[in-house]
Amino acid sequence: MIGYLRGRVLSLQPEYVILEANGVGYEVVCSGAAFSKLSGVREGEEGEVYTYLQVSEQGIALFGFADLKEKELFLRLTSVQGVGAKLAIAALSSMRPADLTQAIYTADVKRLTAVKGLGKKTAERIVLELHGKISADEILGTSEGGMSVPAAPKSQEDDDAVAALMNLGFTKQESARAVERAKAAGATAVEEIIGIALRGM
Repeated sequence: MIGYLRGRVLSLQPEYVILEANGVGYEVVCSGAAFSKLSGVREGEEGEVYTYLQVSEQGIALFGFADLKEKELFLRLTSVQGVGAKLAIAALSSMRPADLTQAIYTADVKRLTAVKGLGKKTAERIVLELHGKISADEILGTSEGGMSVPAAPKSQEDDDAVAALMNLGFTKQESARAVERAKAAGATAVEEIIGIALRGM
């Protein structure tokens, strides 16, 4: 099993990179984060990726990741029925690992279906099977400007605004996020917070 590669960057293409290690050129299909990391390396200089080797009826493929946490997220995704390696890498290329993790944690099916090739039923299955395997600590500990779990309301106005939005059919997580955005925009009164939050929903 090839779990890690370090070598000279021979070619950097939109969908893959070729790394030369010990005289062998490895074609690695990279996630968005891994590609971004390697794009800062000049051709001929050394780069590194954590990898997963897939052997299937279609052939052998090597997938690359920026770090071990991203690789673990990839493996979790591919453990879900109907999610193959190509779809998992597409998800990691369309969304930052932190955003993808949060979408699963908050059961944001709509956000997941924004990934090309990922339908609603598969997105719902991902949430169903992985929701309990992702903790708040994982989201809070993500790097690269990752998003965190919405903070708990800090005032009675926040509580009232969240409750009002929930009564309108939004989830607690959606409501809390919307309230935080409204307050960041300068809203203070409950009616103002709700108005701005609804416009951003």
